[in-house]
Amino acid sequence: MEYSLFPRDVFGELDRLQRQMQQVFEFSPSIRGFARGGYPAFNVGTTGGSAEIYAFAPGLDPAKIEVHLERGVLSISGERPHDLPGEDAEASVHVNERFAGRFHRVITLSDDLDPNSVQAKYRDGVLHVTIQRLASAQPRRITID
Repeated sequence: MEYSLFPRDVFGELDRLQRQMQQVFEFSPSIRGFARGGYPAFNVGTTGGSAEIYAFAPGLDPAKIEVHLERGVLSISGERPHDLPGEDAEASVHVNERFAGRFHRVITLSDDLDPNSVQAKYRDGVLHVTIQRLASAQPRRITID
């Protein structure tokens, strides 16, 4: 096999190297969850009465998504099937950028959420988890006498 000092696609190789370096530094857990680059992608926000978590995971069977909340830690796991031709098929895959396989994401939530008041809905490829705040933690207006 002949090796070249420069690969055929120098910019593609540089892009791959840059993505690998970013993954090394971005995969450290933080108090709000894992850094960018995990699957499914998360959007997390709060309102006065709840925490809202959106997980963007198109193409999944909702019955195969597992959502657990324990001691302020929300975990979402499941498996995304491969969409590529099987090994027996006479086909070549040239680009494969879509994630496939098992996934598990974890995010730490605040302590003022009610674990008994959780709703999860999956629609149009988006898992939406709503966790209500404890009544004692919700903002309220104090009247002055």
